[in-house]
Amino acid sequence: MAEKSVSSDSLAMESKQEYKGKKLRMAIIGCGGIAQVHLAALQNFPDVEIVAGVDTDPARLKVMEEKWGVKQNFSDWKKMLKDVQPDAVNICTPNGLHSAPAIDASNAGAHVITEKPMAMNPKECQRMIDAAKKSGKKLAVGFQYRYHPNSEFLVRQREAGTFGNVMFVKCQALRRRGIPNWGVFGRKELQGGGPMIDIGVHCIEMAHYVMGSPKPVAASGNTWTYMGNKPSDVASMWPNWDYKTYTVEDLAIGQIRFDNGALLHIEASFAAHIEKDVWNFNLMGDKGGANWDPPAVFTDRAGTMVNETPGWISPKSDFPTLFGYKLRNFVDACLKNTPLRAPGEAGLAVQKILDGVYRAAEAGKEVKID
Repeated sequence: MAEKSVSSDSLAMESKQEYKGKKLRMAIIGCGGIAQVHLAALQNFPDVEIVAGVDTDPARLKVMEEKWGVKQNFSDWKKMLKDVQPDAVNICTPNGLHSAPAIDASNAGAHVITEKPMAMNPKECQRMIDAAKKSGKKLAVGFQYRYHPNSEFLVRQREAGTFGNVMFVKCQALRRRGIPNWGVFGRKELQGGGPMIDIGVHCIEMAHYVMGSPKPVAASGNTWTYMGNKPSDVASMWPNWDYKTYTVEDLAIGQIRFDNGALLHIEASFAAHIEKDVWNFNLMGDKGGANWDPPAVFTDRAGTMVNETPGWISPKSDFPTLFGYKLRNFVDACLKNTPLRAPGEAGLAVQKILDGVYRAAEAGKEVKID
């Protein structure tokens, strides 16, 4: 059964209340750019104490100590887990380093939240889930767009039966020229892929959530690389990316079939000849349809085709706020044993979709998803 929606505003309010109970002792594994967004949100949580940082870059550990006041910093997460014994770990490493520290942390008796995507492939995801279950600890995936007010609005509509049977969803996570010029986003061996696994994952996971999380059974897809592996003199927001180490796709197109007969189409690009960047999904059901941005429902009422938009929707949808929502949900789950909005099983389902598209592109035909 699909999980019932919960207002993100109610989660935010809890963070502002005075806290008198036990604090969650959390360690950060991977202290780069995305970790800084996490730390900025967590500093507003009175029930969380950041007890350690882990990174191979001494400069990042210096930031942990000088900016965030974290005194115990390590280059090895195994040593950190042994010496600090945190209650929870927050994994903010490149994709290729999600699984190993997550499994080690679960085995050490810590709750785990990992950035998206959950791992590099479904097998890694399953091992992470198995380790968490064996230890009896929580495992969450950082899918912040589940907490976006637009997503919550559409989930409530689905729960109310507005869409009927969802038949088709079209997702678009498209950049005209947005190849990251920092980090390791262009290195397949460390990331697992390009725009499909990096930004397509967001549209896939929030659309899949709105659909009610049906089981994926087959995938088809194609990928193309035509700009990222070459130097460019075209002005863009992130110029001078490392084209020499670029081994991921520029554009990926995929289609997923689900066990209930629904289809999901996904388009994702770092670089494409399009009019402008697009971040959206559209949904079609046998009783009604919807658009994510701007949020709207399309249906028939009293013999008339109508377009319905919310009279008010929470404006709290900026990037840092969404991180606060997902972290609030994780912390509450650890301290109060409340439900996770994005548990490991949700991450596994999305990973099967991503893996299916990439396998289908390589095989040149539709592939089954087990």
